[in-house]
Amino acid sequence: MTDEHGWPDGRARRDWRALCLLIVSRPVRAAAGRLSWGLGDQAISSMTNFAVGVMVARSLGTTAFGIFSLAWVTYAVILNLSRGLATDPLMVRFNDASSVSWRAAVRQSSGTALVIGMGTGALSVLGGLLAGGVVGAGFVALGLILPALLLQDSWRFAFFAAGQGRKAFVNDVIWAAALAPALYLAHLHGTVFEFVLAWGAAGGVAAAFGFLQVRVMPSLSGAGMWLRQQRDLGSRYMIENLCNSTAGQLRMYGLGAIAGLAAVGAVRGAVLMLGPFLAVLMGLALVAVPEAARMLRRSSRQLLLFCLVLGAGQAVAALCWGLVLLFLLPDGAGRVILGEVWDPASALILPVTLELMAASLATGAAAGLRALGAASRSLRAQLTSSAGYLIGGLVGAVMAGALGSAWGVAVAVLLTSSLWWMELRAALSAWTTRQPADPGQQPDPTGSRIL
Repeated sequence: MTDEHGWPDGRARRDWRALCLLIVSRPVRAAAGRLSWGLGDQAISSMTNFAVGVMVARSLGTTAFGIFSLAWVTYAVILNLSRGLATDPLMVRFNDASSVSWRAAVRQSSGTALVIGMGTGALSVLGGLLAGGVVGAGFVALGLILPALLLQDSWRFAFFAAGQGRKAFVNDVIWAAALAPALYLAHLHGTVFEFVLAWGAAGGVAAAFGFLQVRVMPSLSGAGMWLRQQRDLGSRYMIENLCNSTAGQLRMYGLGAIAGLAAVGAVRGAVLMLGPFLAVLMGLALVAVPEAARMLRRSSRQLLLFCLVLGAGQAVAALCWGLVLLFLLPDGAGRVILGEVWDPASALILPVTLELMAASLATGAAAGLRALGAASRSLRAQLTSSAGYLIGGLVGAVMAGALGSAWGVAVAVLLTSSLWWMELRAALSAWTTRQPADPGQQPDPTGSRIL
């Protein structure tokens, strides 16, 4: 049943009361504890990314920073490919599994991530050798480090699926500790190749430490079985993730071709200054899906309220951090952080903040769709959002370079964010109609039939 607004469970007048009860309930307090580990883990991860970005920007200048950014966004595409096929299904289907089932699933999912890293790494090395020059050297370095980086990321997701965020936090602390000497050595040579290699080598140390934590050996031979078993979710999540990251990659490639590599560096610099907020956004995303699935097992109403709090809270955080950068951070401090990249990047803070606010609202609904297993609905929303993102970014670049691209993306994300909530409403309505009449019969926890 739905209320006059079309939302499931027609008790709209009690929403605020239910929200207050949800916030103080024991399950939500437990969820807050798990979320805090996600925030802590992502804070460490974002600090390492921020340190690498700042070091490269200050050491190499705007153009070389743009080349480094092209390698970075390429890594993001490959990472999202790995997550869609290997770890996203793990988060949805094994977030409350027994230890035996979880270990078997982790063995196959981590093996899948490693296979993807080896294959894409070989292609990146080949492409870099063919391209040559500074750009080619950056992609050769990326290819060498991809297997280790994807394996380390799979450990993190495995820990969060099991509710063991503390182990993921420790693993990223190891990465941060290994990164300090690696960055120092890279700074002595001062090239894109050395910086990419240093970043990846530190991630490799963390990946090796993950073996000691999880005590599971990745199964390369199990990758095929994992892909077959999870193809109903994995294939859709792969396409969804690739649409998102590929749109970002093509936007940056297109911006570089239209306005130059310095424009790419300016956009990357503005995003880098939003790093503390991105730590919140990405940290919550790590644990949002398993927590949303736990809420769904209690009721669809709790899932909806959880998604609303998640999306609105992240949007407010994005706004607050953007206001700090716009009105409280002196230009001198910005130049100390980013060097010559700061001046072009500072002009992009406002549109990038608006983009992240809209994206934050959408991630609340996206977590709900993942918890429901409504893969085709989230795929529809992602395809539309990615198309709008790419078109807005490229049209804006043609009109006004880096600034136009930033505003074009902001407008596109604002317009498409509502689509995610429309799909969530439809998925929740479908889920409520499929609940068993017999209270003793358990509903499908993943909602995998909601397509």
